[in-house]
Amino acid sequence: MYLAGVIGLQVEVLQPFFRPLIPLNLLSSLGLLLLFHTDWNRSFLLYCLTAFLVGFFVEVAGVHTGLIFGSYQYGPALGWKLWEVPLVIGNNWLMLTYACGSVCDRLPAPAWTKAIVGAALMVGLDILIEPVAIHLDFWSWNTPAIPLQNYVAWYVVSALLLLLFYRLPFIKTNKLAPLLLLLQFFFFGLSTLFIFW
Repeated sequence: MYLAGVIGLQVEVLQPFFRPLIPLNLLSSLGLLLLFHTDWNRSFLLYCLTAFLVGFFVEVAGVHTGLIFGSYQYGPALGWKLWEVPLVIGNNWLMLTYACGSVCDRLPAPAWTKAIVGAALMVGLDILIEPVAIHLDFWSWNTPAIPLQNYVAWYVVSALLLLLFYRLPFIKTNKLAPLLLLLQFFFFGLSTLFIFW
């Protein structure tokens, strides 16, 4: 699915067929990740709801004020919007924080250290996401360059969600999480090479 996306979204004649599938890809990725989760208790459901809502509403605030990530707006590529923010954005925050949290849980370190490393992993991925997202009209910036503020805000929001992830009592191990995260880096890294080559 990710390999097909790299090809389909970079070959101009295929883009009309692949662009409408972007929200479906994000939803199915989260669905598969959750399928491999083994501890469906109230704490995990609380995390899912919190990560989705915080991720979505921080983007709503960001789009309408420009005070969080910088001044930007979403394009049509990510599907249906509410308050000018695609609904799958909450899905994306949940998927990425959960995947990063699960991967970093393997570190022999306290929860706060895992959250710091996980947030850095999130920012590293966002650095790869940004040029691809702009090229594919996921979103666009109202400034000549992507503001540093964007990466700082990504880090802070991610770290807070990951701290909650580690504090809530549920099993963090997910066999699919490392592969999904690797596929995210693969997709955006390879897409970036195609865009700038």
